[in-house]
Amino acid sequence: MTRSIICVLFLLTTATFAQQPTPARPKITGIDHVAFYTTSAESNERFYMTVLGLVSSRVPAPIDSSQVQRFVVGSQWIGYSLGPAAQTNNRMDHVAFATENCAELRAFLAKKGVKVPPEISSSKYGFRNFSVSDPEGNKIEFVEHTRPSKEVLEMHVGGEGDPVSHRLIHTGFIVHDRAAEDLFYKDILGFHLYWFGGMKPDRTDWVAMQVPDGTDWLEYMLNQPNNPDLHLTGVMNHISLGVKDMKAAQAKLESHGWKPHGDEHSQMGKDGKWQLNLFDPDQTRVELMEFTPAEKPCCSEFQGPHPTEPN
Repeated sequence: MTRSIICVLFLLTTATFAQQPTPARPKITGIDHVAFYTTSAESNERFYMTVLGLVSSRVPAPIDSSQVQRFVVGSQWIGYSLGPAAQTNNRMDHVAFATENCAELRAFLAKKGVKVPPEISSSKYGFRNFSVSDPEGNKIEFVEHTRPSKEVLEMHVGGEGDPVSHRLIHTGFIVHDRAAEDLFYKDILGFHLYWFGGMKPDRTDWVAMQVPDGTDWLEYMLNQPNNPDLHLTGVMNHISLGVKDMKAAQAKLESHGWKPHGDEHSQMGKDGKWQLNLFDPDQTRVELMEFTPAEKPCCSEFQGPHPTEPN
């Protein structure tokens, strides 16, 4: 075969490869669940089921065999595994986002250069999933539900409960390199800015990045030390449950035996939304937040739609 023919074949092959389009990113619609660690499952159960009024999942064998607790928030959930070691300050295990197609999203991420597992996993409980690490090493899971949401919810929920919230609206964790995280969440996954602000007008401490196809968001918690203690990590690595009316939510908490104390009290946030911070037995912050602002936010205007009470 002559050199000219070889060159032509190479050019044709290269052109064909270059023309292969990147697969479209399937929708990422919101937070599916957030998982933490607990050192006291019994105390944790009292916190979630008595104070917050949530019910525990009745699924007997979660896909993660180490998980011992799941508390249901509408069609979402909060999970806990035992551990970690007492000296470990970070109690967050992973964050999971819901997608319409795990296989396509895995292929999309691989094409974008993200390290992905060799295959996705499937569960008899009606979902597929896979996990990756973001640029700062946070474990991020993607979940595709393969059964109707009503059927999945009926399968998971055990009992009625008296929930203070039916919607997990955001989660947040410490971020040291915003640009690196933006490359993953914004440029690759399509998350977009919802709101940003800080304790002082000239500094950005929080960046809310909304999922591309829904209203839930991930909050970058910026300007934190490299080795925060357990309390600070628990404040920063948090979840937020949406409520329509904070006064009504607080009244429900009080009917469950909770009383305002210390850092646990309602207050107006910098984003103009009423919020109330609670803490689980391992000092992880569980924030209640109204869906919409009651006042003009500081620092920036909202750039995305607000979450609402689920139907």
